[in-house]
Amino acid sequence: MQSTWIRCSAAGFLCILSLTFSDCGDSGQKGKPEVSTAPKQASYEVHTVEIKEMKFVPDSITVNKGDEVVFVNRDLVAHCVTEEKSSAWTSGNLPAGQSYLLVAKESADYYCAIHKVMKGKIIVKQ
Repeated sequence: MQSTWIRCSAAGFLCILSLTFSDCGDSGQKGKPEVSTAPKQASYEVHTVEIKEMKFVPDSITVNKGDEVVFVNRDLVAHCVTEEKSSAWTSGNLPAGQSYLLVAKESADYYCAIHKVMKGKIIVKQ
């Protein structure tokens, strides 16, 4: 008799336990954050400016704040990309085939400090 009561108590306990935790996967429960396994989409775009034939191509681009601008030297000689007003940023010398990544924070005019006739502009939309 006692063993029957223990089996029933154990079965009842397991039943209550399973009911208590049966809603663990329910994202509608209050206080439980939803977890997504879907990959997040990038919140920025990547723009490419080529350096070729002693020019920045394109020489003017319009981007959103936080977008990335990649400058790729496709010319035969080294160049650089330097913010024109105060040299706030610069790539340093970029040998042929090298690139420089800039995260656009504000509009800027830039130039190649090695070849000062090469100029470009980044316009950041507000």
